[in-house]
Amino acid sequence: MSGSITVNGGENETVISIKGRFNFEMHSQFRTAYQNETGSGANKKFVIDLTGTEYIDSSALGMLLLLREEAGANESDIEIINARPEIRKILETANFQRLFKIV
Repeated sequence: MSGSITVNGGENETVISIKGRFNFEMHSQFRTAYQNETGSGANKKFVIDLTGTEYIDSSALGMLLLLREEAGANESDIEIINARPEIRKILETANFQRLFKIV
């Protein structure tokens, strides 16, 4: 089963919800989800909602890093929310809590 992405953008915040498997097959869809928001130059908050995410692999970690880079690296404001315990463990093993706020 592949995944799907839903984007809800506001003036200061964009919520990207990922359902299903977050893997390389979602690369283009994920990039499209944030690309218009990072190109405006505005300092925008991104919320990655993993409520419906069943699986995450190393390519998904790479996509999150690309988002961080395009959103301004150290100046970016990216929050990862609602990760299942097994996904949260993967994020913490990769030390993503040092780069992102994980709630």
